[in-house]
This record gives sequence, structure tokens and C-alpha cells, in this order.
Amino acid sequence: MTKNALLSQVIMTLLMALTMSGTMGLIFTGPTLQWLARWPGQFIIAWPIAFIFTMIAWPAATALTGAILRPRKDTSTD
Repeated sequence: MTKNALLSQVIMTLLMALTMSGTMGLIFTGPTLQWLARWPGQFIIAWPIAFIFTMIAWPAATALTGAILRPRKDTSTD
């Protein structure tokens, strides 16, 4: 994995963990001080989990993307 790809995954998982932990907490508790106080702790737990999961899922996602976007042979006979 290149430095560029690793840094991209660190930033992407940071942003996703931050937004998802905040959003899900907001949905479950509503906009309260309790939600705001718990959000940082939920983010700290979510970020490493998200990073590990993307390291596992990245090869499968890349392979699936390649399979979907691979040019198809033209089987029509004109």
C-alpha cells in the first residue's frame, strides 16, 4: 500500500467515523447535551474499527469495482 493510499484511508475513515458516530448518536438521543458529551468517546471507539474494517474490505471492494467496470465483449452479431 502506498503512502497516498494509506493517508487517504486514514482521512476517509476519520471523516466517516466522525460523521456516522455523531449522526447515529443524534438519531438515538436527539440534540441534547448528553449526545454532545458522548460523541467524542463514540468517535474514538469508531475510528480504529472503521480503519481496520476498510483495510479488510478494500481489496474486495477494488476487485468488485473492477469486475463491474470491466468492458464487456460485444456478443452481438451484426
